[in-house]
Amino acid sequence: MSTTLVHEDLGSSSPATQPVRAMTQPLTVKRPRSGPLADLLFAWLAKGAALVTLGMLLAILTSLTVGAWPAISKYGLGFLTSTTWDPVKEEFGGLVMIYGTLATSFIALLIAVPVSFGIALFLTELSPTWLKRPLGTAIELLAAVPSIVYGMWGLLVFGPVLATYVQQPLQAAFTGVPYLGAFVSGPPVGIGIFSAGVILAIMIIPFIAAVMRDVFEVTPALLKESAYGLGATTWEVVSKVVLPYTKTGVIGGIMLGLGRAIGETMAVTFVIGNFNQLDSLSLFQAANSITSALANEFAEAGEGLHQASLMYLGLVLFFITFVILSLSKILLLQLRKNEGAKT
Repeated sequence: MSTTLVHEDLGSSSPATQPVRAMTQPLTVKRPRSGPLADLLFAWLAKGAALVTLGMLLAILTSLTVGAWPAISKYGLGFLTSTTWDPVKEEFGGLVMIYGTLATSFIALLIAVPVSFGIALFLTELSPTWLKRPLGTAIELLAAVPSIVYGMWGLLVFGPVLATYVQQPLQAAFTGVPYLGAFVSGPPVGIGIFSAGVILAIMIIPFIAAVMRDVFEVTPALLKESAYGLGATTWEVVSKVVLPYTKTGVIGGIMLGLGRAIGETMAVTFVIGNFNQLDSLSLFQAANSITSALANEFAEAGEGLHQASLMYLGLVLFFITFVILSLSKILLLQLRKNEGAKT
């Protein structure tokens, strides 16, 4: 009797439970699988893109070397230490341009990095919520301003202000003082190395600040809240938690700004003075840079040693950028190597 009841129960429950079981089973959608041919094609396309980039880099290097070879064969490495630039006598040296490029870029970084760090720190840690978006957008809009506008503003507005309210008071204060007096000497006209460096700093601040802000925001909130919970100040959280976590991105942003400063042409051409002599080490004297020399002279340079010397300057600029990027990579590798060394 019990056996009959069990069979009746099973028989009555099976039809009712079949739709429920069918609904609870996961639906499997068959997707067309890409075969090994598609994967192989994708791999070759990715590899081809990388090889094309490398090929373009080698082609640029080769073309610069071929174009600069007459100057390389005549001057050699002495081109890098000579201050003479005389197209009439066909005597060329690139020290003035190299010095102007490095000096303006160094001044730009010296000003832009602390300012960009302060902007990124304020936007991520201190700014009220209602101010973050409009202030961040306003800073990013500075990157959209054309470089020629910065150059015109620097020549017509910033230059006279710099000469009247900065250079003249500094000259009055340091006249006769050893070394310091030489650094502020020169006619107060508002153009020169320092003016170009300040304009470059204004131009690269949006790039560095935007990268720093973005990498600061990817720091896990749990790490910062834990530090605040232990009694850390805002500066301690930034210096001991945020910066160690985001150092790769911060250095990358600084290198991005440095590359922008080294390669800038029009803004520097307006305010550096385009003077191919190095009379003193004054920050306010007119000078020249590699990019401004190329912009001013390449179109009018005749075939021969003059054009080859300008190509030599382009090759030097290429190697300056390569050395700076290599040093940044070495710095990052050293920082990664030292991770966990201190407890």
